[in-house]
Amino acid sequence: MDTESNYSGYSFHSRLGHQREKSRDGQKSVTIQTPAGEPLLSGSSKQREDEEDGQDDNWAETTTAVTSEHSASLQDLAQTGGPGEPEGAGPTARTLLGFYAFCLLAALALLTPPAFITLPLILWGSELEHCGVSCEGLYISVAFKLLLLAVGSWAVFLRRPRSSLPRMVEFRAVLLLLLFLLLASYWLFYGVRVLGQRERNLLGVVQYTASLVDALIFIHYLAVILLELRQLQPVFALKVIRAGDGEARFYSLGKLSVQRAALFVLKNYYKDFPIFNPSYAAAKKLTKQPQHSKVYSVDGPDNSTVSKSQALVASSSGYKEYKERYYEEAEHARKVRKRKARLVISVHEAFCQLQRLGEQGNEGKSRHELQPREAAQSIFPLIAQSLQRYLRTTRQAHLYSMESIIQHLTMCLTHNMSPQAFLEQYLKPGPAIQYQTVPTGLWTLVSEEPVTRPIRPNLTFCLQSSDSTLVVSVTEIPSLRLSETFIPPNSHRFTVRTKADINL
Repeated sequence: MDTESNYSGYSFHSRLGHQREKSRDGQKSVTIQTPAGEPLLSGSSKQREDEEDGQDDNWAETTTAVTSEHSASLQDLAQTGGPGEPEGAGPTARTLLGFYAFCLLAALALLTPPAFITLPLILWGSELEHCGVSCEGLYISVAFKLLLLAVGSWAVFLRRPRSSLPRMVEFRAVLLLLLFLLLASYWLFYGVRVLGQRERNLLGVVQYTASLVDALIFIHYLAVILLELRQLQPVFALKVIRAGDGEARFYSLGKLSVQRAALFVLKNYYKDFPIFNPSYAAAKKLTKQPQHSKVYSVDGPDNSTVSKSQALVASSSGYKEYKERYYEEAEHARKVRKRKARLVISVHEAFCQLQRLGEQGNEGKSRHELQPREAAQSIFPLIAQSLQRYLRTTRQAHLYSMESIIQHLTMCLTHNMSPQAFLEQYLKPGPAIQYQTVPTGLWTLVSEEPVTRPIRPNLTFCLQSSDSTLVVSVTEIPSLRLSETFIPPNSHRFTVRTKADINL
């Protein structure tokens, strides 16, 4: 065991109360005690990584521990310090101000009808002409309409913004303006005709209030059509290409503005695109740049001999570069396959050992049962070294911390998942939303068209962040026309005639 590792070990059998049943090989399991959020890998020096890579060929022979005191050094399990959320990642103050203004206007719209009815009752209630059953029926109608309007507004609109757009959504601005004009008109008429003249006909006041509620319901219906239903019918096909590695996805979209289309792309990007790992892409490039020989012409540029020699040197340099790239990529792929195989074997052996211990517990040989967290901490050292080297080779070390790996292992043990289910998260790169260390980025929309205009065919715009660039191309979905053609049932039938039938 590495002497620099800061974790404590204890006997697995002694924890189960079987101190007299120790293994003859002195095998032990260890529990890692580390602060929460401590990453699995740290930024070790390049010299240390090169030494470990050089010793990797003899890893199977030099590693002697198989069940417990693992020879993997965990001293480099230090804090990577993932970047925090950028300042511009959340909604801006302007977006929140617009959201709160909308909430204030909606609250005013819902409180206006009750105010229209209660103000005459409070100010000159003794002078009003009571309308009896007609007013009471309108009271119930207005109350239920307001209740349904409040529930519908809460379900559709009252959602705290999780993103900010460079410009205000045009349809939302039109709806807010329409709602403001409606309320202002009703209040102006109410102030002049009802409050100013001290209207005594209560039935007319209640009917006036019911007409306001009906108008508010129609505005809500219009808002649902413009903001929610209009974009559901697919009209355009969006091709999204990540410039760094060429990863592409296709999406269908309705009629939206450029900024809302960009927001739609980003929402799907974090769940559909695998995480972009620029360090892994850089590792697959050539480490050595080919040295091109220079040939100088003494007699002038028309010398045919010099031209042939230049072409020969250029062709040999290109072949050498191709050859070096081919062998480097093949060597890297071989190393990844080898470390992947070692990781799979170590994980399967750890799960099998835990299964054997569980079978011993069912037979009554153990007195205590381990919790999933304790079991995960016990078998984690068995897979730490192979997982550490695999993540370093595939440049995924910055994505996982030791605490996150132990939590994932605990979840797999809690739900009795297979070893392959545990490995799937590390063998296949997942979307960016899967990794907690990846914050929500700040994106910049680059477009030749104004961002409030609707998207059109052959439009191209870019979304840029600190580590990646998305190029979005818009194509119109063609109009489809289906025609029907009747085919007689006997027109496509055929008869197989044998030689005997022909002779007859």
